[in-house]
Amino acid sequence: MAPVASGRVRRRARGSKRPDARARSAEDWWWDRLAPRGSGYHLLQADSMLLVLPDLEPTRARAHRRAPRRAPRPMARGPKAAAKPRTKPQPEPSPDQGPDSGWGDRIPLEVLVHIFGLLVAAHGPMPFLGRAARVCQRWHEATSHPSLWHTVTLSPPLVGRSAKGNLKAEKKLLASLEWLIPNRFSQLQRLTLIHWKSQVHSVLEMASLLPQLVSKFCPRLTFLKLSDCHNVTADTLVMLAKACCQLHSLDLHHSMMESTAVVNFLEEAGSRMRKLWLTYSSQTTAILGALLGSCCPQLQVLEVSTGMNCNSTPLQLPVEALQKSCPQLQVLRLLNLIWLPKPCGRGVPQGPGFPSLEELCLAGSTCSFVSNEVLSRLLHRSPKLRLLDLRGCARITPTGLCDLPCQELEQLYLGLYGMSDGLTLVKKGSSLLTQKWYHTLRELDFSGQGFSEKDLEQALAVFSGTSGDLHPALCSLNLRGTRVTPSTVSSVISSCPGLLYLNLESCRCLPRGLKRAYRGLEEVQWCLEQLLTSPPSSREST
Repeated sequence: MAPVASGRVRRRARGSKRPDARARSAEDWWWDRLAPRGSGYHLLQADSMLLVLPDLEPTRARAHRRAPRRAPRPMARGPKAAAKPRTKPQPEPSPDQGPDSGWGDRIPLEVLVHIFGLLVAAHGPMPFLGRAARVCQRWHEATSHPSLWHTVTLSPPLVGRSAKGNLKAEKKLLASLEWLIPNRFSQLQRLTLIHWKSQVHSVLEMASLLPQLVSKFCPRLTFLKLSDCHNVTADTLVMLAKACCQLHSLDLHHSMMESTAVVNFLEEAGSRMRKLWLTYSSQTTAILGALLGSCCPQLQVLEVSTGMNCNSTPLQLPVEALQKSCPQLQVLRLLNLIWLPKPCGRGVPQGPGFPSLEELCLAGSTCSFVSNEVLSRLLHRSPKLRLLDLRGCARITPTGLCDLPCQELEQLYLGLYGMSDGLTLVKKGSSLLTQKWYHTLRELDFSGQGFSEKDLEQALAVFSGTSGDLHPALCSLNLRGTRVTPSTVSSVISSCPGLLYLNLESCRCLPRGLKRAYRGLEEVQWCLEQLLTSPPSSREST
């Protein structure tokens, strides 16, 4: 309807005898409506916004105000057509008025730094800060604030261009880094280097200077991540350990380097190391040997994973020796690898345990040798445990879990993924787990477990037995591939008002159309309504 009305206006304008040159357009009317003359406000228009700002200085001419639209003047005929139109001389601005620098200079520097900090937190400092620094002197001053350069991620140009162009781009990037590191990285705390593995000789010579510059101009560095980086020498890591006295976290995921380089680094900085991430390879045994030698007594986080390519070589890690060498460990993750714990000899006393352990992840998709006995050796003195991830550990039973000393477990993952029904044994005792931790459990994963219908009904009925106004803390429940019934699901949804995730995929006892994952409170409540209104005849046979 709007285009038709505008067409009528255009036709009415063409049909008029003489357009009025002084007629005001609707746009002019809105400009004066928003900021009348003498009101103390002025308008600033950008590409996608319109700002109404108070006048901080004496009234100036509106530099950004659009000129009023005027109807085209009809072509003159006769000998006066070639005469030039007369123009009125424009008044010259007063000397003390000066040019209008725009709204960017009116924003306080602290406000600009705060706005840039929000963008940096979401997208990182580069390349945004480098581009914003070119806008004006004010923005350049804001982008150079040290608080914006606490976390930096650096990577070479993407592959795919010609070899000559790629080499030129890498040299340009390294040249800019040689200026950035001494001028912007004085307050740098977290540095991530990704995909630095070029084999071009000249570029490698320049890239070798990067760790030297970091060790010289980044004294506050606490976290270093080398992801998919090659050709990192032992001398480079030792230099970083000596120069960066506050460096306590090292992430070496997917990086190829000699074990001697990492061992030398741990021997130099091991007394202050707090966090260590490793990718399992043939070099990992020597690194773990250094850890077992008590070179990192303050270590709090240890993660060893296989990465993209699963390694079929079993990892042998003595539990008791690790407990003695890393007594302050809080997070232990052995992910997607075949862990073969060394057996404990007869008559050998239990180790000191992990008194501060809060998270244990032994998840994997391949064969797992973790049993109740191994789990007891790990957690027999871990009362602070909050997260236990045993996905893929088919040998763990509810009875073995109930013997653990932790009383306030919040996240329990027991899902069995990628296993056929023939390998999933029928288990009992799921109610033992919910009875012990129902008051603290926030996330529970029973995916693929072979508990019977009655056993699951008893386990989930515990959440319905809370007394008073106290509701269960459960907000995530994964029942994928289990024998849960519609009445059991309805009961747990009604009893847990904070349930935000519910996975019912491949549940053979549920009606058709409801076997899916539900995310959000609205979807979970919709599932409850469908379960309450669906007839019993719509259920599938088991």
